[in-house]
Amino acid sequence: VKRAPWSAGCPRCPSTTLKPPTVERILESKKHANDVFDVLEVLQSEKEKDVISAVEACSTLFCSLLERKDLFMGKLPEEEEALSGYSAEEKFRIFMRHRYKNSVEILLDHLSHELHTIKESALCCLIKFATAEGQHPLENLDWSEHYSFPRELIQAVVDNLLSKTADNSLLISRFQEFLEMDDLRYYVMSSIRENVGRVMEQNKGAVMPIYQNNVFTLMSSISVPNEESELILNVMWLGFLKYKLPSSMYKRILVILHDSILPHMSKPTLMIDFLTAAYDVGGAISLLALNGLFVLIHQHNLDYPDFYKKLYNLLEPSVFHVKYRARFFHLANIFLSSSHLPVYLVAAFAKRLARLALTAPPTALLIVLPFIYNLIRRHPSSRVLIHKPDAENDAVEDPYLMEEKDPAQCRALDSSLWEIKTLQRHYHPDVAKAAMLINTPLSDQEDDISEVLETTAHELMEKDLKQSQIKSVPLEFETATHLLKGGGDVLGQHFCLV
Repeated sequence: VKRAPWSAGCPRCPSTTLKPPTVERILESKKHANDVFDVLEVLQSEKEKDVISAVEACSTLFCSLLERKDLFMGKLPEEEEALSGYSAEEKFRIFMRHRYKNSVEILLDHLSHELHTIKESALCCLIKFATAEGQHPLENLDWSEHYSFPRELIQAVVDNLLSKTADNSLLISRFQEFLEMDDLRYYVMSSIRENVGRVMEQNKGAVMPIYQNNVFTLMSSISVPNEESELILNVMWLGFLKYKLPSSMYKRILVILHDSILPHMSKPTLMIDFLTAAYDVGGAISLLALNGLFVLIHQHNLDYPDFYKKLYNLLEPSVFHVKYRARFFHLANIFLSSSHLPVYLVAAFAKRLARLALTAPPTALLIVLPFIYNLIRRHPSSRVLIHKPDAENDAVEDPYLMEEKDPAQCRALDSSLWEIKTLQRHYHPDVAKAAMLINTPLSDQEDDISEVLETTAHELMEKDLKQSQIKSVPLEFETATHLLKGGGDVLGQHFCLV
């Protein structure tokens, strides 16, 4: 079988527009086999419409050839070898198998095309090829021992999706629709694991933001409905998380960790190294890492004695001024909800929060004060902090060690909550009122801090401005009625008002 007499890119070649009957002619008669070069040429066109048309033609042509078993099966010989020693039928199949290989290579290149429509069209066609190969394998296998699946094709698709230079989030979201197929999902996870190991080792574990973002986007789109694939899911995630990640990615992973990752892991405690590394990033990442550790402690019996020490050291002045303040106190409230915490630990948290409250804004104080009261309610032994008979008469310095990072060594129980007494003279009336509660016996009912977690300074100001005002001020028993009417004794009426 000879190649078409003209090649792509030649200015003397005819138009590259693909005629609809081309595929039908090839499928109807082997004498039109050369027409496949027309399809491949248009597949490399610079016109979007022509390329998409050629992709559809390739899909129809090669899926049909696979179904009809008109592609050579087994190890593919070189085209030169096919010139002798093979029948005309075998030569045709070898020829078409090579053209199929050419089309796959072009489609894989199109996954990096600048136009998303072409990338998406190429991706869909490649998945159709993989499906067709799964049903009509190109390798001679012992079906009693092997399951036929186009592993190399899927590996190539995954390798292209996990680009090092282009953000493929949109294309990956389209690919996600195909991951409902169990076999495809399994081999995609296997391909991701192989790709990550190879690429990260080649780059000596250096941070690669674009590449690692593509990997995370693809991995997070995989859900495992059965236990059979959980083992490879564990290996895939652990293989990715063992490398250093971009700071922005830690938060994205930690947000989905307890819902999308940990429930499907056979050994969730293997995540402790990642969570410890995430804690060292600082800020909101540290808080979310503690949330993951908390889940491991309470649901998977993880022994992690440094948990509350790490939480204690997150209590810095900045925690009142960051956008994750509400989430911090929400999670901290959960972490400190156990009634079995030692009293020294509860006292340390209450005292540190009280000290930080001296410089906190009003919106934060309306959270901190009820938070401290709730701690004392849960742990009656900590009431010693507000019942210090000699505290007001002692002129000695506060024994509490603010700079001590270990809550067990900060001497909070030797101190008192004098800071709250100070806040009773706060300029904001709501704060002063909240601080006054410590003068009275605290009720057993905890305060619901969820209502104030999201309060902003603007909302607080609006609330103050909308305070009910006295509509009328009584001036005398009889209301003056003729002051502005010009009649009567105006001067006398004036004195009446006075």
